[in-house]
Amino acid sequence: MFNDKTILITGGTGTFGHSFVKTLLDLYIPKKIIIFSRDEQKHYDMEQYLSKKKYPMLRFFIGDVRDFERLQLAMHGVDYVIHAAAMKHVPAAEYNPMECIKTNIYGAQNVIQAALAANVEKVIALSTDKAAAPNNLYGATKLASDKLFVAANNMSGWKKTSFSVVRYGNVVGSRGSVVPFFMKLIKEGVETLPITDNRMTRFWITLQQGVDFVLKNFERMSGGEIYIPKIPSVKIIDLANALAPNLSHTLIGIRPGEKIHEAMITKDDSHLTLEFSDHFIIKPTIVFPDSNQRNFALNNLGETGTKVSEDFEYDSSTNPHFLDIQAITELNNKLFTK
Repeated sequence: MFNDKTILITGGTGTFGHSFVKTLLDLYIPKKIIIFSRDEQKHYDMEQYLSKKKYPMLRFFIGDVRDFERLQLAMHGVDYVIHAAAMKHVPAAEYNPMECIKTNIYGAQNVIQAALAANVEKVIALSTDKAAAPNNLYGATKLASDKLFVAANNMSGWKKTSFSVVRYGNVVGSRGSVVPFFMKLIKEGVETLPITDNRMTRFWITLQQGVDFVLKNFERMSGGEIYIPKIPSVKIIDLANALAPNLSHTLIGIRPGEKIHEAMITKDDSHLTLEFSDHFIIKPTIVFPDSNQRNFALNNLGETGTKVSEDFEYDSSTNPHFLDIQAITELNNKLFTK
């Protein structure tokens, strides 16, 4: 579906953007890929890596999602938008709340309005497990962003634009994640690894799995869904033991705004949740004017979903699928050993 289409990725020079663009180029022949980001050095590095001569359809736009006019200009003629730009670091958001709000909430509003103005066909916004029952500012802003993108389907009117959200957990090896942090400490020769809490668990997804899930949901979506993949959990202490079995651990306590466990679907959303073979969706809480035309239990790929139980929740601590130390080691070797 991406052949001869124009795709724009906000935050496109980030970890996800790199992998998403590479996958698009490997699998499809897009008309144009617009990489929208405010970091000029990352633009330069990415352009050098991808070799513009080899991929003449690439366009590098320096811009910030806080700037509506720049977004509107960048979206001219765009078919699909992936909104990946966000302020993501939990402690940084706690100490710089207004900056987080400007990027994650006002930026989301700008993306929606620019997409509607440009008559974009489909928009998918990336979210996080921290948006479910948030206890930190980052999660709260992403929950607000999720609500904005779902409600944007009520704003389309006669326009064709539809909006959906993809929510998933920690991406293995992404910037700021714990794996490269632990690996850096191990390389430096530390005698102990810092552990926030022995009980801590997290959802675990590889970067490529995240990219593939987003691509597939462009085909599935009708608009208004929040998509959640079925992915495993890990215990952070098992991760530390997998990376460095001979090192001891030092408990340092949780950081500002951090949780012991993460959730991607809460019990409060169970009445809206449908289970499919490899994913869940959370249906909109609001009713769209054309809701009778949207059968969320049967998506555009012909996949069918069923209601979950009333007390259902999707939590990293009670997830039925956990990676043990051996599985974590094998995954790390596959991802980080050249």
